[in-house]
Amino acid sequence: MPNRAKPNSRHRSPGARAGLIELPAEGCSLPIPRLPKGRDWTAEERRLWRNLWRSPQANEWDDSYIAAVAAYVCHASAVYAGTASAWQAQEMRHLGAQLGLTPAGMLALGWVVRHE
Repeated sequence: MPNRAKPNSRHRSPGARAGLIELPAEGCSLPIPRLPKGRDWTAEERRLWRNLWRSPQANEWDDSYIAAVAAYVCHASAVYAGTASAWQAQEMRHLGAQLGLTPAGMLALGWVVRHE
């Protein structure tokens, strides 16, 4: 059971979320943008693209995020394949945070996933 007196406890009172943007846990139902042209995207990359654009975070993205999400997909693909260089892994980490795909990134953006 989380300790309500500790600020880092997972328990939060309703007022603790004031000022945060609540993202729907069911994800995003907006249309998924097309992958950028200029390269051949693998089936796995296309799957990751769709999953990212269906995530709760995608509710806060607009078309200006397309290039950043595409770069994340490229770097993530290399990391998962074991072919990424150190800079690619670092770029994936930075992009993930900037897109709100990590807990630290979500905190920095003021986002929280609403669980009902």
